Amino acid sequence: MSSHDSAGQEPEGGGKPSFDKQQPPAEGTPGAPSEPYGEPRQPPTGAGPTGAPPPSGSPYDTPPSGSPYDTPPSGSPYDTPPGYGAQYGAPPPGYGAPYPPGPGAAPGPVPGMPPLGSWPNRIVAKLIDYIGIQVIAALIVLPFASLGRQDGYVGATWLGYALYLVYEGVMLSRDGQTVGKKLMKLRVAMLIDGSGPTGAAAWTRAAVFVVPALVCCGLLWWPVNGLFGVFDKPYRQCIHDKAAKTVVVSTA
Repeated sequence: MSSHDSAGQEPEGGGKPSFDKQQPPAEGTPGAPSEPYGEPRQPPTGAGPTGAPPPSGSPYDTPPSGSPYDTPPSGSPYDTPPGYGAQYGAPPPGYGAPYPPGPGAAPGPVPGMPPLGSWPNRIVAKLIDYIGIQVIAALIVLPFASLGRQDGYVGATWLGYALYLVYEGVMLSRDGQTVGKKLMKLRVAMLIDGSGPTGAAAWTRAAVFVVPALVCCGLLWWPVNGLFGVFDKPYRQCIHDKAAKTVVVSTA
């Protein structure tokens, strides 16, 4: 055998391994692949680029219940405030209702309101106011008329009516009391809640008391007006009180 042939042969049991195609290890042996050798693994369906499914808490999932993007919970400041209808709805039961008549002195029209003023005190208070205004009117007219002449008397009477209208309207709209009512411990109050009369109520009350007497029949109008209040139940309202929705109460 030539030296060339002996050099081209591989020594038995040693030397370099053959470059022929390697056979994969048998399945089940350590290091054996779980899939056929040389075939690429297919990622599972629905998996991401790395082959693993996205975690359940991913920010791209549907936001969980209670997310700030959900419907605001009950009690949110955007909800209807509790008791809204009760606060701005109908007044509480009994508000402005007629008071029940009580024994003895008549109670006030609403709870906590003073009792109604007595008729003797109301009559005396009215006489104090009326006589005082007529005296002032006579003193004003006196320099322009003789005492014994009819025109002087008529002028003083008309001026007295006009002064009384202004006097009562101003005094009642201020605190519900004239000079006579203060002396007799009386006050004019609104029927609905016992508060002082509004400006409109004060001037309505004064006008209804004075204007009919000024127009035609003072000596007849005032007795009729007063007797109406005597028989009125339960608030003892005269006609001018009915028109103004007022009552006369005691301050004693």
